[in-house]
This record gives sequence, C-alpha cells and structure tokens, in this order.
Amino acid sequence: MRVTTTLISVQRQLAQTLDAETIPQIVAARKMSQANNAQRAQREAAMQVALRTAADVPLEVMRLSALGLEQAQTVAARGCRAASTDTELAVALLRIGLIGARPTLEQKLGSLTDETYTQTVIDEIVRLSDEGTNAANAAEAWLRVPPA
Repeated sequence: MRVTTTLISVQRQLAQTLDAETIPQIVAARKMSQANNAQRAQREAAMQVALRTAADVPLEVMRLSALGLEQAQTVAARGCRAASTDTELAVALLRIGLIGARPTLEQKLGSLTDETYTQTVIDEIVRLSDEGTNAANAAEAWLRVPPA
C-alpha cells in the first residue's frame, strides 16, 4: 500500500511539475528597464530567480523519476507477474524522465551565477542519475527472473 501511495504521489507531482510555467517569469525579467546600474542589478537578480525556477523543473523531474524507480524495485520484486509488461513500461518511462531531464537541467545551470547552488545541483544530478539507474537496473533484473 505504501508503494502505491508513493507512486500515485509521484504521478501527481510530475504532472504539477510539468505544468509549471516558467517562461512568463523569464520574459518579465527580460523586459525590465536597464536605464541605470540599479535597474540593471534588479533585472539581473530577477533573471537569476526566473532561471533558477526554470532549472527547478527538470531537477524535480529527475528527483521524482528516481523516487518512482526506487519504488519500481518493490513492484517488480513483489508485484503480479501478469502485470510485468506494465511494470517494464513504467520503468522505461521513469528512466526516460530521469535521463531526459538531465541535459535540459545542465543547459539551464550554465545561465546561473550562484556557484554554490550550481555545484549543489551538479552533485545532486550525479547522485540522482546513479541512484535512479541502479534502481531501474534492479527492477529490470527482478522482471527477468522466471516465474516460480
């Protein structure tokens, strides 16, 4: 039941994350006046906030995909064998989410000036990639075990 609850939550959160609209924030920041140094500094600060918000979307996709893959191990090991093809599909889709979000996130990090935040996210990217890939591999290994 815990795995089901977690996976339903992951599904909802992924939908909410993908619905996040970050472009209007970036456009608004770009339209800010740059008539003097103070306005240029305000514009740059607003741009950084908007770009960081935009980077949070693929980062959250990676987090949620890794969490889903972690849960997939349990489903693969203990789930109904008749549903194994559905589980395989779910693992593949979560793996695509994990892998597909990474280049988008890395590209967005190049625009950020906060080096501490950027390094923290780079470290998290590596951790999430490793954990998610290991979880996907473990789930797929369970799915290859012949039925008893």
